[in-house]
Amino acid sequence: MAVALQPQLISLSVVSHGQAGLLQHLLDDLLKLPQPERFELILTRNIPEVWPFEIDRLPFSVKVIENSQPKGFGANHNAAFRAAAGDWFCVLNPDVLLPEDPFPELLNSLHQAGAALAAPVVFNSAGNREDSARAFPTLSSLATKALGRDGAVYSSDPQNDGSPDWLAGMFLLFRSADFAKIGGFDEGFYLYYEDVDICARLRKAGFKLVLCSGAKVIHDAQRSSHHNWRYRYWHLASMLRYFLKHWWRLP
Repeated sequence: MAVALQPQLISLSVVSHGQAGLLQHLLDDLLKLPQPERFELILTRNIPEVWPFEIDRLPFSVKVIENSQPKGFGANHNAAFRAAAGDWFCVLNPDVLLPEDPFPELLNSLHQAGAALAAPVVFNSAGNREDSARAFPTLSSLATKALGRDGAVYSSDPQNDGSPDWLAGMFLLFRSADFAKIGGFDEGFYLYYEDVDICARLRKAGFKLVLCSGAKVIHDAQRSSHHNWRYRYWHLASMLRYFLKHWWRLP
C-alpha cells in the first residue's frame, strides 16, 4: 500500500555500513537544525552494528530498516523510499556534515527551477570544493582523468544556481513524485554510477536538475575504489553497465 505523502515533510534516507561514529556526527548536526518536525529519518542498518544513540529520544520520526544481508546503494534507498511519507526525499550519506541548514535554499531552488532534483555545493573538511557536479562521463573524459587531469568537472557560477549533467549521490533532494515517476534508482548498479544513471534518466524524461549555490555541506570522500579490489571491481562493473545502458543515448 502506498504511503500518503505529507507536503511539508522531508524524508531523509541514511544507510549505515558499520558507520555508527559518522552517523552520530550527522545526527548531531540534524539536531541543531530548526523545526525538527519537518523531518522523518529512515535509517537502514546494512550490516550488524550497535548505534551509540537512542532512537526514541530523537525529536523527529525515525523508521529503521534492518537488512538480513547487505544491499547496494540503489536497493537500500529504494526500500527507504517505499517507507517514506514526505513530499521530498533526500538521499544522504552518513559522512556528510551540515554546518548550516541547506534545506530552505534547496527547496527554494527546486520551486524556482521547477526541478525534480536539487543538490548543495559540497566541500571537504579542508574547505576545498568537491567535484559533486559533473558532465556526463565519456571514454575521453575517463581517459583524461586516468592521466591525472579532470576535464569533466562542472564549472558553476558561485553566485547562481546551475544545471550540471549529473549530481553526486552523497546528498540528493528529490521531489518524491518525480522520484517515483522515474522508478527510483536502478538496482542493477550495486555501488557507483547509480547517481549518474538516475540523472541521465531524469534528463531523458524531461526533468530538470539544479545545483543550488546557496546550500553548502561538508563531505570527505572515502575513495574506497582507489585502494580496495572489491570496490574497484564494483566501480568498473558499474561503469561498464552505465556505458552499455546509455551509450549514444544521453540527453
